[in-house]
Amino acid sequence: MGSPEDEATKQGNVLRDKGDFDGAIAAYTEAIRLNPQNAQPYSSRGQAYLRKGEFDKAIADCNSAIQLDPMMAEAYCWRGSCHGRNGDSDKAMADCTEAIRLDPRSAEAYFVRGIAYWQKADFDRAITDYTEAIRLNPKYAKAYYNRGIVYAEKDDYDKAIADYTDAIRLDPKLARAYCNRGLVYRNKGDYDKAIADCTDAIRRDPKHAKAYYSRGAANRNKGDYDKAIADCTDAIRLDPKLAAAYGYRGLAYWDKGDYGKAIDDFTDAIRLDPKPVEAYSNRGGAYAERGDYDKAIADYTAAIRLDPQLAALYFNRGAAYAKTSDHDKAIADYTEAIRLNPKYAKAYYSRGHAYCKKGDHDKAITDYTAAIQINPKDGTTFYARGYSYWQKGDKANAKADFAQAKKLGYKAKSRMFCALHSLMWWRNSK
Repeated sequence: MGSPEDEATKQGNVLRDKGDFDGAIAAYTEAIRLNPQNAQPYSSRGQAYLRKGEFDKAIADCNSAIQLDPMMAEAYCWRGSCHGRNGDSDKAMADCTEAIRLDPRSAEAYFVRGIAYWQKADFDRAITDYTEAIRLNPKYAKAYYNRGIVYAEKDDYDKAIADYTDAIRLDPKLARAYCNRGLVYRNKGDYDKAIADCTDAIRRDPKHAKAYYSRGAANRNKGDYDKAIADCTDAIRLDPKLAAAYGYRGLAYWDKGDYGKAIDDFTDAIRLDPKPVEAYSNRGGAYAERGDYDKAIADYTAAIRLDPQLAALYFNRGAAYAKTSDHDKAIADYTEAIRLNPKYAKAYYSRGHAYCKKGDHDKAITDYTAAIQINPKDGTTFYARGYSYWQKGDKANAKADFAQAKKLGYKAKSRMFCALHSLMWWRNSK
């Protein structure tokens, strides 16, 4: 039998592993009382505080452990994890690097440093560290899981699926691995597998709110809007502060044509998390569908403030300006969308339409031509260019464009376009 402080430390370890962190902390505290010069119970109590989420207390204990034993690698590792949880990735990396120097076989230190690299969006280094953690501990399910997250963020979906699958193999109860694999399947367009994985996650953890709204998103992709709404509603019931669940439910309501409920959900999403661009953009779209273009413009403007490099936001705001007949502002927005994405055929087409509305058919033809060069199979653009040629009196080019539009399957919807087309063909039949 060991010394009293060793026995207290062992008891703390047993309680910690059972998830009884308060009991573990009490045992470690007793070990420290019995021998305040022993670094180990400080480090162990620090880990217990870390797992309990009391990071400042954990850091204080790790500091004490390191002061007593500067060679204690695990104390640096736990402290690094606390710094990472507090958002200080640089300190986390420094502590884990020191832990690795002291103990190059510490899989946990590589794992925690991988998290810090991931927080700094240094995905390649994160993958390198997770890979080393797995090499040192091939049964490290969380390392596979975290590496899967990074591969997913790099859009390397096959590797992400492989890692989530390994995590599930090692820990079949890891509900979040099923959920995240489902998200990747959804991104790959395999909605049935996405739904199956999210369902498995819910079966293992019925309170997994993210799994419900993720399944709802996949149901929406399949066109089952009622199931999508039901799933997102369950997610909100489990976690009323989950902004993404409101956002996905709002999209399902939008798909059903219930723009009022969609706007309400997007508004809740913004209230809970005002940073995501999508919520403003989606609410702007719903306002536009209802014909409330001023509110749509305000939302697109808010979205642009958050992400001024997203071409689609300028395009959508330009379309809203066009609906209010403010063609100059529409042209300015379409121009910015084109600057950000020179292959944006719809932006060229829409700017051409705005020029057409202003009577500037030369610029309209230039833009329609640019759109056709990008997408030569869009009959609408040929028809629009044909109209501008017709307005300029260039009947030969107009006839050619109308014919090409018809060949591509375009059917004129505008009465004015239909009348011009009929007149052209009548004249050519003489």
